[in-house]
Amino acid sequence: MTTTARVTVIGLGAMGGALAGAFLTAGHPTTVWNRTPGRAGALAERGAVPAGSAAEAVAASELVVVCLSDHEAVRETLTPLAAQLAGRTVVDLTSGSPLDARDTADWADRHGVAHLDGVIMTTPPGIGRPEVLQLYAGPRAAFDSARPALAALGEPLHLGEDPALAPVYDTALLGLMWGTLTGWLHGAALLGAEGPGGGVPATSFTEVADRWLTTVRAFMRGYAPQIDAAHYPGDGFPLSLHSSTMDILAHASELRGLSADFPQLLRELTTRAISAGHGEDSWARLVEFIRTT
Repeated sequence: MTTTARVTVIGLGAMGGALAGAFLTAGHPTTVWNRTPGRAGALAERGAVPAGSAAEAVAASELVVVCLSDHEAVRETLTPLAAQLAGRTVVDLTSGSPLDARDTADWADRHGVAHLDGVIMTTPPGIGRPEVLQLYAGPRAAFDSARPALAALGEPLHLGEDPALAPVYDTALLGLMWGTLTGWLHGAALLGAEGPGGGVPATSFTEVADRWLTTVRAFMRGYAPQIDAAHYPGDGFPLSLHSSTMDILAHASELRGLSADFPQLLRELTTRAISAGHGEDSWARLVEFIRTT
């Protein structure tokens, strides 16, 4: 596909509309269709071609991007179009489970449709920004062919051939986001509370926290090989030291009248590992206690 390939977008909710808008901005001839009529007006004013039916929409382009409410809607929409979709590439950006991704991929394979399951790691206003990460899984040839057009949405990254990889990565990365944001919120509350060293605006704390994340990323890169090897040397920063620091965090939170739920959650996991004899191991050892209840 060329960098100005024709693209069809099926589904014009908040995300689907943003996808279509980004393709238009990048100069792609874009056909749009929505199950509920009446949502294509603003896109049509920008040059999109509203299709009268899903079949008409599919016929317009070799690349078909689907973003619907759920995978039942995907099946209802695409199943009658199997013959038309043969030889085309379908990029499914509908949120769903790993089983949904594999079921759709199996259906596509049976009907000669190139299929990619994907997620875009942003909200609709972020669509089209070059730094926004897009994750795709499925046949590499299909990804390579679609990549020039998909680059209109952000930075495309191919995870592998298994279509289930995209939704699992999505869930894992959201967990990382929530954990990081919760820690940041606790820090902002701790520094913002009254008391010695308190009253710090969240914006000031965030300037320092953003720089600290460089070190956090270094820890992640250092611990990842330990997890893969199931070997967790403490290297001067063992769980026993983490635990004592968590005690300080919990105590400081209580003194300032904050909820200690967050540090207590960390202490509970760490205490389990130390009680099992792993006090001199690294933070990465905790993965074994996350894997088991």
